[in-house]
Amino acid sequence: MIHYTNYERILIPDVKSPKNFSNEELKKKEGEAILAKITNQEYVVLLDEKGKYFNSVSFANWINQKINENVSILTFIIGGAYGFSRKLYERANQKISLSDMTFSHQLVRVIFLEQLYRAHTIIKGEPYHHE
Repeated sequence: MIHYTNYERILIPDVKSPKNFSNEELKKKEGEAILAKITNQEYVVLLDEKGKYFNSVSFANWINQKINENVSILTFIIGGAYGFSRKLYERANQKISLSDMTFSHQLVRVIFLEQLYRAHTIIKGEPYHHE
């Protein structure tokens, strides 16, 4: 991925003793930890089931549009098992959905990274993606 763009993966530690908290409290704690890592300069995209759908080419076009708009930090966030906190939804600039299906956040990391790689190969006109 570094071949195409500056890329950094930041993992937020799981909330300790999650069984001691309600789903809403977990989302709030996870949201606070995520928000602590985000700056005001970042364009924040939540990978969320309620988000906009793209195919691979339209996602590549969207990435290219953000590049052309001089978005310097494009931050994609994968939520925990119960989704995102209200404050994280409020901070987000956009929501994108990968599928109507539900995946574990560990699997979403792999799926999304492959789509991000694919988008950059489409932008560069490389032969990875086939239509």
